[in-house]
Amino acid sequence: MVSMMFVVMLILILIGVPVAYSILGAGSLFLILTNIKPLLLIPQRMTTGLDSFPLLAVPLFILVGELMDRGGISKRMINWAESLLGWVSGGLGIVTIVSCAMFAALTGSGPATVAAIGSIMIPSLIKNGYSIKTSAGMVAAGGALGPIIPPSIPMIIYGVTMSLSIPKMFIAGIIPGLILMLLLIVVNAFISLKNPEVRNKNRKKFSLKELLINTWKALGALLLPVIILGGIYSGIFTPTEAAAVGVVYSLIIGIFIYKEIKIKELPNSLVKSLETAAMVDIIIAAANLLSWIMSTTGIGKTITNISASFINSKTTYLIVLMIILFIVGALMDTVAAIIIIAPVIVPLGIQLGLDSLHLGMIFVINLVIGYVTPPFGYNLFTACSITGLKFNEIVKGVWPFLLIEIAAVFLFAFVPEIVLFLPNIIK
Repeated sequence: MVSMMFVVMLILILIGVPVAYSILGAGSLFLILTNIKPLLLIPQRMTTGLDSFPLLAVPLFILVGELMDRGGISKRMINWAESLLGWVSGGLGIVTIVSCAMFAALTGSGPATVAAIGSIMIPSLIKNGYSIKTSAGMVAAGGALGPIIPPSIPMIIYGVTMSLSIPKMFIAGIIPGLILMLLLIVVNAFISLKNPEVRNKNRKKFSLKELLINTWKALGALLLPVIILGGIYSGIFTPTEAAAVGVVYSLIIGIFIYKEIKIKELPNSLVKSLETAAMVDIIIAAANLLSWIMSTTGIGKTITNISASFINSKTTYLIVLMIILFIVGALMDTVAAIIIIAPVIVPLGIQLGLDSLHLGMIFVINLVIGYVTPPFGYNLFTACSITGLKFNEIVKGVWPFLLIEIAAVFLFAFVPEIVLFLPNIIK
């Protein structure tokens, strides 16, 4: 009966029914056919699923990203990065990737990063010799840094779902995020070497004066990650409280310092943030019903025991896990994938002796790479809307960057010290 529930859920998702309604439909069918509990259980489990203080950070961080986007932050960060790195060969590509990483550290959202940075940088990249496909692919890949570099909404969801420390996950995401950024810069360097027009066109001279001026102008934006992450790691406030601090700080910067957010625009920002947060929350609420069914029927333990009979080593487990997550990340919403799949397949890894924090980070990073993996990568569709390119053209541009990101995930999986180095130092 449980297997039939999963089949029904997958069919509903594949035919285009929203993920939350697919979960609720399959779960309701299971309750009706088994008569285990009355249908009143559905709203009860949905309410219980959202009754979590850490989950308050999700809508608040979404609002931070919206306020930062409206507050002129992206343009100031790009100007700062260009004055710092614009003189390097292929410097505009480096500026784009660094700007994506910086904006990611403010919003934690891949599509938001692609939209904000791409709308400014893609036209500049094209003018400086990059093809439109490569430009779009670079920004789409850079946007994947959003949910990896903290703060990260997928990490919050995973931490709540698997009872893992969210601050520790944030700490663990710093080095992998920076390594991914550097690897994307390496790909850009190869593109620059192969294309003389990119290598030589419109290279700026380094100006310390210009750098200091742009640093001062972007200081408000540059300080936000320091305040949020510094406050969390020092124990001054929790991730949820940090999100609230981020909202207040963003309002002060956008309204009073940069003066680019108008009071009359705030209702629109709140509504847009509420729409995004509601989509995430309804999936979380619906998935709690599924979690209850799996717990009651013991299907999670059954799957773990069956898997243990043929996956009996850490190496085999990690390879199977990454293959599953690459596929799922390309086909399913990240939040839904975390809530549905993690409780089923992560316990086996822990049983085999893998570190729970390392597993959590591999899980999240794998799914996030799905943002730039066809056929359903969020970032790819966002890049399509910005450039007007067809989907297959965006895919051609993103392949060099996607392959290096996939290679990096294998590196993180089989060299756990990369992920665990900072958490082991900061305890």
